[in-house]
Amino acid sequence: MALPPLLDLATLRSLYAGGLSPRDCVAALARRIDDADRAAFITAATLDQMLAQADALLNRAPEPNSLPLWGVPFAVKDNIDVAGFPTTAACTVLDRKVAGDAVVVAKLRAAGAIMVGKTNLDQFATGLNGTRSPYGAPRSVFDPAYISGGSSSGSAVAVAAGVACFALGTDTAGSGRVPAAFNNIVGVKPTPGLLSTTGLVPACRSLDCISIFALSVSDGAEVRRIAEGYDAADPYSRDAAQGTLPANPRVGVLRAHDREFFGDADAAALYQAAIERIGGTIVEIDYAPFRDIAALLYQGPWVAERLAAFEDVDVPIAAVDASVAAIVMGGGRFSAVDAFRGQYELQALKRLADAEWAKIDLMMLPTAPTIYRVDQMLADPIALNSRLGTYTNFFNLLGLSGIAVPAGFRSDGLPFGVTLAAPGFHDAALEPIADHVHRAAGTGSGRERMPLAPAPPAAPPAAERLDIAVVGAHLSGMALHHELEALGARFVAETRTAVDYRLFLLPGATPPKPGLYRNPGFAGPGVTIEIWSLAAADFGRFVAKIPAPLGIGKVAVEGGGEVSCFLCAEAALAGAQEITGFGGWRDYVASLNEAQKIPA
Repeated sequence: MALPPLLDLATLRSLYAGGLSPRDCVAALARRIDDADRAAFITAATLDQMLAQADALLNRAPEPNSLPLWGVPFAVKDNIDVAGFPTTAACTVLDRKVAGDAVVVAKLRAAGAIMVGKTNLDQFATGLNGTRSPYGAPRSVFDPAYISGGSSSGSAVAVAAGVACFALGTDTAGSGRVPAAFNNIVGVKPTPGLLSTTGLVPACRSLDCISIFALSVSDGAEVRRIAEGYDAADPYSRDAAQGTLPANPRVGVLRAHDREFFGDADAAALYQAAIERIGGTIVEIDYAPFRDIAALLYQGPWVAERLAAFEDVDVPIAAVDASVAAIVMGGGRFSAVDAFRGQYELQALKRLADAEWAKIDLMMLPTAPTIYRVDQMLADPIALNSRLGTYTNFFNLLGLSGIAVPAGFRSDGLPFGVTLAAPGFHDAALEPIADHVHRAAGTGSGRERMPLAPAPPAAPPAAERLDIAVVGAHLSGMALHHELEALGARFVAETRTAVDYRLFLLPGATPPKPGLYRNPGFAGPGVTIEIWSLAAADFGRFVAKIPAPLGIGKVAVEGGGEVSCFLCAEAALAGAQEITGFGGWRDYVASLNEAQKIPA
């Protein structure tokens, strides 16, 4: 069964439902990676590595609908850790000891996704153009003479060229949005702190975000929901209820004299066309405070934070790209006094920005004012790169959520994009508006301009959803998992309990199921659990069906935090067989020989 040129989630799931195997999928992708822009990858997964992942998936969850990202191929920017692969941050001498998957990668792989390679980037994620790498410069999928955008260059190209369904990037100053615009795809820049950065080589640690490239807003949104979540190990991780936006929002746009496109008349016209399509109430804003906040990122003391990150990786400056070195080492000119003055200036500018936000509910800006050829960028790397951040650099200093979407093509066939911005923790509320803007532009997605799948039905706001952990027959692929599926549950993560939990086989239960019990002072391996999200009403329906001796309580999770979970009354465990040593229900079931095997 041949793979189509581009792979969105709906298309791939349809292929799997029709009999495509993950093994066949990754074999086809291995050939496609060999034929693609080789500069897009620093370390592509070998066919054997991808087949091993496919086989592990089939052993763990043989059915296509058993995991939310079952068999979905994805790529990872090479400043994010993946177990079994080096992390270079596009520096040939970086010696980073990779202990395991970054938290976000681990969540995606637990959901069934298959990692196809580590992608190229502007070195140490410093740049918006994609040419600052010793591993080569990925190019726009529409014209190899033009830049791909950066710093998440390879991740955007991998999605736009059809070698991954989605890819992880990072976004500190626009690195998850500019490459999306230059390759006709979607770039989801979550609220800072929404996705864990544990396992990320930092660029500017207080502002870094892990971002998502996808062919559609709905695909990017689904991946975001799986990847997000509070991480106690990440000091910048944050958690809050998602906000809403009005049905007829006030949309902030640039006034005529604030529209800087550096002579690109096509981009100017495409931005105006996007304004005319978005709907809502159009409100012109004063861009000055946002422009001044953006300037602080590279002209203020935040550059010193890049120097701090660079010093932590202990790499000789001679091994660093000249443009990156000039930027990073420039951080040495700032003092502690400058850092405080910069904070004072930012707070003052935030007050001015707040006055503009009081007039609007969301903002729509050009993602980048124009695009440049590779030779132009190499001839003037600092000035032209700075221009690319005209409308992106301020986002994380203000803690905004954002989604970049395609918005048309220039007369020379190169793509243009716009970015929707909202206050932090409005990620979900932005999605239907961004999806509308993308569909109304009629650009399709990626190099092939693939038509978008029908829009999915609107999901309940994230604020109306609750998490529950399951430990036994409700695990994916187990006998009662269909009850969660019937309620529209969304996979959040696979993790383990704290070490003082014990697991027992409940006597006489039909179907067989375990009981989880906390024993303070006990030191075991922890018990595998899956966390699923349910709409608040469905959570109540699900909990109401729980039979005695099970009940719902808070379970301590490995690494910190708590989640609602099935627990068992201690009295019901008298004489029950303990199975804690297996580490979880799935491993216990797998351990039974054929004569003893109980139904899953």
